[in-house]
Amino acid sequence: MTSKLLLTGKAGMIAMCLLSLSACSTLTETQQRVASGAAIGAAAGTAGTLLMGGCVACGAAIGGAVGAGTGYIIDQVQK
Repeated sequence: MTSKLLLTGKAGMIAMCLLSLSACSTLTETQQRVASGAAIGAAAGTAGTLLMGGCVACGAAIGGAVGAGTGYIIDQVQK
């Protein structure tokens, strides 16, 4: 039962990442970098907490916040 829920969660995360990246076409470059960073960070945070154990939602939220901040900083440095 647990492996079935885990597979559904991974498939859902992949679908959410693809959907969120497809919505980036009308955003500015800064918004695209922040959104991409947030999506990548959330995926990394989720994967990390799944592998290490812990609160998956917390890992996704923290990873998303760190990723969004990193995307913004990268955008500002490249300008």
